[in-house]
Amino acid sequence: MARRRPNPIQWLWYAAGGRLPSEFRQWVLHDVSSRWYLWRHAGRSTVLVGPLTVVWLLLPGPLWLRLLLCLMAALVGYFYSFAYADEACEHRVVKHGFPHGTARATRQAARAEAEADVRARYVARYRAGTE
Repeated sequence: MARRRPNPIQWLWYAAGGRLPSEFRQWVLHDVSSRWYLWRHAGRSTVLVGPLTVVWLLLPGPLWLRLLLCLMAALVGYFYSFAYADEACEHRVVKHGFPHGTARATRQAARAEAEADVRARYVARYRAGTE
């Protein structure tokens, strides 16, 4: 079954915490378990942090103060977003009908395949005569 991608409006809804229709279940699982899931998480976080920093940039006051306020808000927002990235990904997967732990298990399975390949190349190169 091919993964369907949401359109930009649906993706904005999804990034803001909304639930996508059921035909996007596989795409959601891929979104939170792919190799680049933290970069994708950063994009989703920007949907929430970005408008807030723009509003603070428009407040009255010296420009340097507003820029520092925006920088601090973005740093704190992204810090907490990444501190709970795995939990947020699991919540998205559960919201779309998968059991809790599916995203983490999918990421670990993909990582295990890559690590097994690296280990096999290491053994073939450096431990060929010792094992």
